[in-house]
Amino acid sequence: MTSPAPDPFAPAQLGPLHLRNRLIKCATFEGMTPDAVVTDELIEFHREHAAGGVAISTVAYCAVSPEGRTDRHQIWMRDEAVPGLRRLTDAIHSEGALAAAQLGHAGAVANSVSNRAKALGPGAIPAPMGMSLTQKLDVDDIPALRAKFATAARLAVDSGFDALEIHCGHNYLISSFLSPLLNHRRDAYGGSLVNRARLAREVIETVRETVGPDVAVWAKLNMYDGVGRPGPGRGPKPWRGFNVDEACETARLLEADGHLDAIEPTAGSSLLNPMYLFHGEAPRQAFAAAFSGPMRAGLKAAGPVFLKHYPYRDAYLLPLAAELRKAVALPIIYLGGVTDRASIELAMREGFDFVAMARALLREPDLPRRMAADPSTISRCTHCNLCMPTIYSQTRCPIRTGEVPDPVA
Repeated sequence: MTSPAPDPFAPAQLGPLHLRNRLIKCATFEGMTPDAVVTDELIEFHREHAAGGVAISTVAYCAVSPEGRTDRHQIWMRDEAVPGLRRLTDAIHSEGALAAAQLGHAGAVANSVSNRAKALGPGAIPAPMGMSLTQKLDVDDIPALRAKFATAARLAVDSGFDALEIHCGHNYLISSFLSPLLNHRRDAYGGSLVNRARLAREVIETVRETVGPDVAVWAKLNMYDGVGRPGPGRGPKPWRGFNVDEACETARLLEADGHLDAIEPTAGSSLLNPMYLFHGEAPRQAFAAAFSGPMRAGLKAAGPVFLKHYPYRDAYLLPLAAELRKAVALPIIYLGGVTDRASIELAMREGFDFVAMARALLREPDLPRRMAADPSTISRCTHCNLCMPTIYSQTRCPIRTGEVPDPVA
């Protein structure tokens, strides 16, 4: 007999944490740290989401090193960042929510010009933001990378974070190692899936050893990069990106390692196909306008190829995520098209343990609290995705701020 779906607005347990409900504000880069440290704007952003009723608010993006940022305006985990991060977690806690830090290394998504440091990858692959190729992360460099994750994890806990999300998605560094399209190595970190997953497993092991059992740790794991084709190409390997079958096997490996409290499946590639994660309108003109010079010209020219259109529907990643749900017993945080109570309850009925929300909360940070009070509440998010280019100038919903008219007003 199938167990009844849990009440998404009732208290729940995630690893060692007691949550007031099953709703998580997922990591969405805030664009509010011009000096790579916490600002009052960032604190208010997360305080408002915590007051809106989510159980956890996730701070993104906390890079583990200077070259691991997408640009120099992002937080990177160092002693100077801790006082501001403590103020931030205190603000989240004051509203009854818990705080998570997304830890990661941007890899080829990093802007090497802005960071004044070479972007890193499994080999020499394009790093478009810096208009360069990545520097190969040698085997001898991996212990140092693990140490950076350890330091970042320790500083996050010292700053009051209750949970850590390890970024293994979107073709950031760890995700690029997982991808057979980007990882052409012939050493212990390339070739077979077990080898390509080695970096993810070692980093997660390092983080868990650093923080111990009292901090929740989950991985944001790509299910599909949204690129390539399933058939064979030149050479012995298929020409394709990471896919759901490999994601399921990776999840099994991570579960067997015993270091994670949950997995948050995601999709798409910040390098190759960002819209596969978001679905909905592709804001090509707005993205181009957020840049200048060659990047603006490049986005205008390549917009239809780089920013593809995928029709929006609620719970659009559910078919992929359901495969991963069947593969492991670990708690799964469903992400992708959660805008109302019906989509939340659908995820619960499909066996997911938590749901993550982003764009709908940019429009209405208090949506969870209102949904709990009135199950008929519907999000006013139009899926226009005009919030996406605002990551370069403080992440926001331009409809909420009045920068563009509300089509449903």
